Amino acid sequence: MGFGGISMWSLLLILAIVILLFGTKKLRNIGGDLGGAIKSFKKSIKDEETAKSEQDKNDGHVIEGKVTEEKSDKIS
Repeated sequence: MGFGGISMWSLLLILAIVILLFGTKKLRNIGGDLGGAIKSFKKSIKDEETAKSEQDKNDGHVIEGKVTEEKSDKIS
């Protein structure tokens, strides 16, 4: 018994039909494109998490420096 009631022979028959329709070269290209898309998706998720963690780190920081008063020539 295979996946969800589909036998192993049925899966092999479906695979053979797909290979005959598309050919191995086109299936290899589709596999490579799919792998590249998944890799790009994972990279963007990682970059987003890194940016968010950097933002969280910077939210609690105090900027140090000398505070000076502005002198105004205006007469009140």
